[in-house]
Amino acid sequence: MVFYFKARPDAGDYTIFMGLDKFENEELIKYGFPEDVWFHVDKMSSAHVYLRLHRGQGFDDISEGVLEDCAQLVKANSIQGNKVNNVDVVYTPWSNLKKTASMDVGQVGFHNSKMVRTIRVEKRVNEIVNRLNKTKVERTPDLRAEREAVNAAERAERKHHLREKKKHEEIERLEKERQADMRSYKGLMVTDKMTSNKDIASSNKSLQELEDDFM
Repeated sequence: MVFYFKARPDAGDYTIFMGLDKFENEELIKYGFPEDVWFHVDKMSSAHVYLRLHRGQGFDDISEGVLEDCAQLVKANSIQGNKVNNVDVVYTPWSNLKKTASMDVGQVGFHNSKMVRTIRVEKRVNEIVNRLNKTKVERTPDLRAEREAVNAAERAERKHHLREKKKHEEIERLEKERQADMRSYKGLMVTDKMTSNKDIASSNKSLQELEDDFM
């Protein structure tokens, strides 16, 4: 089971989601998207909350409002963190999550600690948590199939771009050949190398003599 929430409307159409338990967390870790950002209460047990950014957006594109929504949701879904003030929430891109065979189910580390950021949550803001809970939707998605569908779409897009690139390169090649042929043709048509009808008429050479000149 995965729970989906909608961030504040004035920030844009952003989806926030989290797993029911550590087993769903494991699946979310495994089949995340490049646009996903992971949130967790620092040094305490909490839900693994994800924010899905829009395609093309990066870690630095998260607005303060959306960041606050995610942090409040994480705090509210931490048994210990929900009871205390001044809680730190860490967040990092999904691609920075590190999973090894020795880790427990749902446990993660980081590839690069410099890509982990921290936001301080002074206290729970019920207005934010209640607004998010009103948008809550429960689903049992096939995370693997969703990820494979995205991979297939990305492969198809790369193939399309490659075909377009080759097509453009072929058009450029043919145009260069055409330009080269034009320059070559113009070179053969230089005036001082041509014999006009007037030149032929003014000369005393016979047609046979002119033909002999080209033999």
